[in-house]
Amino acid sequence: MRKVKATAPGRVNLIGEHTDYNQGWVMPAAIERNVVILGSAGEGRQVTVTAREYKQTVAFSLDRLAPPEGKAAWIDYIKGVCWALAQAGYELTGANLVVQSTIPIGAGLSSSAALELAAAAALVTLAGVEIPLPVLARICQKAENEFVGVKCGIMDQYAVALGRAGQALLLDCRSLDYRYIPLKLGDYCLLIVDSRVERRLSASAYNRRREECEAAVKKLNHILGRPLQSLRDATLEEVKEARPYLPPRLYRRSRYVIEENMRVLESAAALEKGDLATFGYYMGRSHAGLRDLYEVSCPELDLIVETASGTPGVLGARMTGAGFGGCAVVLLEKDMVEEVTVEIKEAFARNGWLEPYFYRTAAAEGLKVDI
Repeated sequence: MRKVKATAPGRVNLIGEHTDYNQGWVMPAAIERNVVILGSAGEGRQVTVTAREYKQTVAFSLDRLAPPEGKAAWIDYIKGVCWALAQAGYELTGANLVVQSTIPIGAGLSSSAALELAAAAALVTLAGVEIPLPVLARICQKAENEFVGVKCGIMDQYAVALGRAGQALLLDCRSLDYRYIPLKLGDYCLLIVDSRVERRLSASAYNRRREECEAAVKKLNHILGRPLQSLRDATLEEVKEARPYLPPRLYRRSRYVIEENMRVLESAAALEKGDLATFGYYMGRSHAGLRDLYEVSCPELDLIVETASGTPGVLGARMTGAGFGGCAVVLLEKDMVEEVTVEIKEAFARNGWLEPYFYRTAAAEGLKVDI
């Protein structure tokens, strides 16, 4: 019997938030937590999936795939992958899948993209189909956009599929060109802090930010008198000059996106020089923009960043992921991890909030398939 093991990591975005669907630049890294799917050939056209974390088993037919009505469940991401693969012309076969994960759900670490990529890799391997990783990533994005109904950009799927140990991925979300940026952390490390404020990517707030950016592009097209594909095509000077003619909210969104794109490129240049202090500075500026201009942070994330940034040995901190809860990422000396952890725990306790979770990580390998 044909068997497969597909391992897909979560990801942390180091900098470049909400720029992916604006055709900008992002710089994520895969993390040392993952979704593992064990697969074997099944009967006919039926796919049976057992999720160990949920203690649930669900079966569905490859011939009857319909988008969820209302709130999506975990199985809809796998159904969506099957649907998107069929839409792309790939023929799947019946399969039995067992899913296990060490990625916290709803924390902004791309548990959904990891589930999609692991499922897609397992299913196509069992069907004897070979698909290049960038193509597989785009198919999984289509599944999330059009089947599940979450308008995510391409960053998550690319980071999960193409991650490389010890390196970040600098991705141009317009051309989909990418290159690897060395993460020479030396005596420093990355600490992910889960606020335990669960966020829902399919919530209206995320999709509303996309709509606001699209509206800003239309307004700027008219104001500037030239066509823009996305906010990436406007300069900061142009947006500042257009401020009197833009609704305040659209001005804030536009300014954030343009400045964040600039920060991503400057951060990549700094890391290539081994300049961690400059990268840490841009992390802090990124969080300020997400909090004040894009308005996707929350009190818990702000407290994590404020507390960490005020602790010796910390070079930078920012929220990561779509926001509205989830995680922050901190760049700090390895010897200061315990102190920063204690400081953040105490700060949360003073506010009567749930104790956050902490995950120390390095940049990890992307999607891996074993037969």
